[in-house]
Amino acid sequence: MTALAALIRRDIRIALRVGGGALIGVLFFLTVVVLMPFALGPDLALLARLGPAILWIGALLASLLTLDRLFTADHDDGSLDLILMSRTPLELACAAKALAHWIAAGLPLIVATPVLGLLLNLDGPSTLAVALTLLAGTPALTFTGMIGAALAVTLQRGGLLLAVLVLPLSIPVLIFGVAASNAAIDGPLSFGTPFSILCALSLASLVIGPFAAAASLRHGLD
Repeated sequence: MTALAALIRRDIRIALRVGGGALIGVLFFLTVVVLMPFALGPDLALLARLGPAILWIGALLASLLTLDRLFTADHDDGSLDLILMSRTPLELACAAKALAHWIAAGLPLIVATPVLGLLLNLDGPSTLAVALTLLAGTPALTFTGMIGAALAVTLQRGGLLLAVLVLPLSIPVLIFGVAASNAAIDGPLSFGTPFSILCALSLASLVIGPFAAAASLRHGLD
C-alpha cells in the first residue's frame, strides 16, 4: 500500500506541474463550453436544454485529451519497466495510476462545472445535478480509457489509436450521463435509474479496466 500511495502522489505531482497535462484538460473543457453559445446563438432556452449534453461532451473530450499521458511518459523514461518488475501487482499499479489521473485531470472538470454551467443558462440545482453525474461517470471514462492507453503505449501513432478505441467504449457512459442530467433537470423520467446505471458502469470499469490494461502492457512490452 505504501508503494501504491507513493505512485499516486508521484503521478499527481507530475500531472499538476507545468506541462504535466492536467490543466490542459480544464482549458480544453472551458474552450468547448465557451464556444458553444457562439455556435448555437443567443437562444437561452436552447442553451439550457442542450447544456447537460455540452458539458458531458466537453468532459469526455477533455478526459480523452490527457489519457495518452497515462503510460507514455513512464514508457519513455523507463519507469514503466520498473513498475512491471516490481513486486506490486501490475493490476493494482494500473488502478493507482488511473486514480491519480482522475484526481489530477477529472476532478478539476467537476469542480469547474458549476461555473461553466452559468455560461449555458443552467440554474444552480441543474448545474449541481450535472456535476453529480460527472462525479459518478468520469471514473468510468478514466478506467475505460486506461485500456486504450495501455494498448497504444507501445505503438506508433498511438494517440490516434487511443481515440478510435476509447470513444466507442465511452458512448454508454455519455448516454446515461446525459440521461441522468436531463432527468434531474426536466424529467419526466426518474433520475435514479440512469444514475444507477452510470454508477454501475463506473464500478464495472474499476474492476475490468486494471486487469485489461495490465494484460495489454504485459503483452505489448514482452
